[in-house]
Amino acid sequence: MTSKFALIDLEPPAPSASNPSLPMVLPREASDSGGRLTAAQSDSELAREYIGHGELSPASRANSQKELFRFLTWCREEACKTLRELTVADINSYKEFLRAPPADWISPTKWPRNDARYRPFSGPLSDASRRQAVIAVKGFLRYAERTGYLDRNPGALVHHVRVASGARVTRYLTPDAIRLALAAVDRREALSQATLRRRERDRFLLLAYTHTGARLSEIVGADMGALYTEGNGRWWLDVMGKGSKARRLPVPPDMLDAFRRYRVAYGLPPQTSRGDTTPMVLSSRGTLLQRVTDEAAADAMKAVFADAAVAAESLGDADSAAALRQASAHWLRHSMLTNHANNGVQLKTLQDTAGHASIVTTAAYLHKSDLERHDEIMASVNGNNIA
Repeated sequence: MTSKFALIDLEPPAPSASNPSLPMVLPREASDSGGRLTAAQSDSELAREYIGHGELSPASRANSQKELFRFLTWCREEACKTLRELTVADINSYKEFLRAPPADWISPTKWPRNDARYRPFSGPLSDASRRQAVIAVKGFLRYAERTGYLDRNPGALVHHVRVASGARVTRYLTPDAIRLALAAVDRREALSQATLRRRERDRFLLLAYTHTGARLSEIVGADMGALYTEGNGRWWLDVMGKGSKARRLPVPPDMLDAFRRYRVAYGLPPQTSRGDTTPMVLSSRGTLLQRVTDEAAADAMKAVFADAAVAAESLGDADSAAALRQASAHWLRHSMLTNHANNGVQLKTLQDTAGHASIVTTAAYLHKSDLERHDEIMASVNGNNIA
């Protein structure tokens, strides 16, 4: 019996002379002419073509594949319809489906998509994640209409998922919690070459994410030559962000020192060059210098946080322990932006460093006024001695 979550091939076809790539956004006049601009004969063929258009980064391509796999599987298994049969009500039903997927669609373990145990969800999606999922689906449906695959686009009449505006980012670690994480890495014993490599790599990763605020995939996808100086005492890390937008991130001395220690642990000279194509984040196993996956880097940070949580608990710091048990590598991005925003760094500087399209997104990391308001009220409460 075939699993309802059987693999849907969403690998885009390789461009060729007989199959040239079309632009991601097609001119309105082309679709209005009555001519069909796609050779796709099925929904999955259209999805492969859509994913293959434009210049998506590996991370963006993987995210598009994930979202369209979920959507096309829902169309087949829950709506029992093809794209051409979908209505506005169906797309709105999918929005609600994402809020609470059925139990048989969920697995807390992230199995590979070609594994029979794979499930599309690890749990209900947050409003922010639902919003991104619906944006991905609406983009796909818009493409289907513009190429002539669909006569009408039901997604055009569906609103995006609303996310509370002005919400403050709360998933971040305090400087004390980060210091506990760094101490946890430093306590690791280097009993073998592999454990030495792992300790120095994870120390560098922790400092890199803490200081630069880079996304997980941005550092994993970089090469060692991306960390450099132009000879004026300032060090930089070049990363490629969302939408293939390059950013240059300041590198402080302790991160640079950790980078050099990390390279030496792998038998490399401490200094590198702009032309160094060695992967930035290396596997600690084997003799080859192989790049780790995003998942492996994420797991490495989770292991650091778990050790730090134990240390925090032993010190009686229950708040830090609770935060560290929940933390992920992405929390370090939030931590960098939050801590700098509260220390008076201009939001425009943080916006450029984070790669946010809107400064409103960056402003969500600013807690300073809230902290001052809290302190002022508490001072008044203590002065009144009401107890």
